[in-house]
Amino acid sequence: MNPIKKAYGYVTRIKDGKTQVLVFQHPITEAGIQVPKGTVKPNEDTKNAVIREMKEETGLRNFKVVDLITEDFWENDDGAIHNRFFYKLTVDVVEDKWDYKPTGGDKEEGLTFHYFWISSENEIELIRGHGDYLNLIFN
Repeated sequence: MNPIKKAYGYVTRIKDGKTQVLVFQHPITEAGIQVPKGTVKPNEDTKNAVIREMKEETGLRNFKVVDLITEDFWENDDGAIHNRFFYKLTVDVVEDKWDYKPTGGDKEEGLTFHYFWISSENEIELIRGHGDYLNLIFN
């Protein structure tokens, strides 16, 4: 079985001299607090996938992809193997918090995500796997 490619976006900003990372509260309690991410489509480049996913999940348009910070293979709770690509992105002008209805369809149809910023990797508990490389952003 081929791994499922996933593109994760650590969207960052500088506020009051401190780096912050964008996260969201999923409306389904078990889904917890996450960073924006999604599945890479067949024949889609992972950088293009992270751009598409950030637009679909956050509504942001004025971000910039800085670079791919790491790639790994990871076993999901359902046993599926994910080939994960973590990108650092930056945004300058953005609200402190907002709600957004993702436009990607499927399981997200009709949901509203509540976005906010964190200032350290230990500030909140993200769902398993999402904070694995926050140390590369905050250190």
